[in-house]
Amino acid sequence: MALFKSTIYLLKYYTMNLKPFISVLISLIVAVNLNAQTFKAGAAMRKITPKTLIPISGGMGTPEIPTGFKGELTVRAFVLEKGATRIAIVSVDNIGWPAYLGDRSRKLIKGIAPENILIGATHAHSCPDAYGFTDEKGNTGADLKYLDWCVIQIADAVNEAVSKLEPATLKTAVAEAKGKIAYNYYAEKLYDPRMGVIQAIATSGPNKGKPIVTLVNYATHPEILGTDRKLISPDLCGPLYDRVESKVGGMAIFMNSAQGGMVTADTRRENGKEANDWDECIRIGNLMADEALRIIEPVPVQENPAIYCTSKIIRFPIDSEIMRFVFRHSPLAKEAAKNSDFSSVATRLNLLNIGKAQVVTIPGEALPNIGFYVKRKMKSDQPFLFGLTNDAFGYMLTKEDFGGFDRYNYVSRTSLGEMTGSIYEDEAIKLINESPLPEK
Repeated sequence: MALFKSTIYLLKYYTMNLKPFISVLISLIVAVNLNAQTFKAGAAMRKITPKTLIPISGGMGTPEIPTGFKGELTVRAFVLEKGATRIAIVSVDNIGWPAYLGDRSRKLIKGIAPENILIGATHAHSCPDAYGFTDEKGNTGADLKYLDWCVIQIADAVNEAVSKLEPATLKTAVAEAKGKIAYNYYAEKLYDPRMGVIQAIATSGPNKGKPIVTLVNYATHPEILGTDRKLISPDLCGPLYDRVESKVGGMAIFMNSAQGGMVTADTRRENGKEANDWDECIRIGNLMADEALRIIEPVPVQENPAIYCTSKIIRFPIDSEIMRFVFRHSPLAKEAAKNSDFSSVATRLNLLNIGKAQVVTIPGEALPNIGFYVKRKMKSDQPFLFGLTNDAFGYMLTKEDFGGFDRYNYVSRTSLGEMTGSIYEDEAIKLINESPLPEK
């Protein structure tokens, strides 16, 4: 009898004391699950200014030998996470960053699926050659050791951004950027004046309430200096970054858009001359920064926004003899295109939903009409296009524009071919229609 009473007492005791334990355990499980579904952001940067003066490239043709430096070249990585989805958006100060370099970095990046790593170029025309463009004798100005080093810096920046992921809120907006920033050299008003801004804001820790990262998406050629000034420089992107970071903190990142044929920095002066100097880089970079902050400042915060990433491989025919020559003779491209007959090339197209914003990538320099058309088909009133991202295959024209006007002779020659723009439009719209809607 005594043993029975003791057993009953012990059962009652442990049952009473297990209740708070079970309650705490359930709370912990719920908290862990909620934390796993919390929107997080992280950012990191690496300087990639070469240690010595090496040739710079503004496109096809013989690279220039620079005489000095102005500003720092950088790699900037913005990582987003929610639940099992993790995305990296990377910007490189260069005229372009082809997939055969980007894929080498992707192999060194931990914790992110390679297809979720978007690597774009600012398209600054005063940076080292990343293509290995050759002259008629097969000589190239590309510094392969420098590019090997950049590959590692990109991976290091992304890996650091992953390690710095923290809970965040989000602000996204698209609006017209005011002021003398850009114009279309071929037809003054035919460019997209809209600027997209994405800002992730810390929700805890010492930087609570402050931006982790501010992304600026706008279509222009950062070629104020170009190769003529013979300076290794990030062009207007350097002052843009400095201005944003000095005003609100965090890290700034620039992703170009549909700036082909020929949306460029508006450096025109009343006397018919152009202000192609560092002071003009500061003026335009600062103006872009101020407009980005003006656009994003009044926007409501999105709490715990959803994110989504998908991609597909698309293929373009290589009809251009000039472009085929680059693929065949570049010491970089040739290695990546082993066993290829150079009749076509494949690339990855990405679509992102980031809260209310939707992003589609462009693997080259799409003309503004292509950009307007794809944006019109996107399922968001906040459409973003990341140009020169995952690849940079020259100009992208529709078949109607290709070789249609004397003004388009150059952009037609340096395009993969007549169907490039049309193929891109069709594939981008298919991806948009097959993807879920962003948040409303």
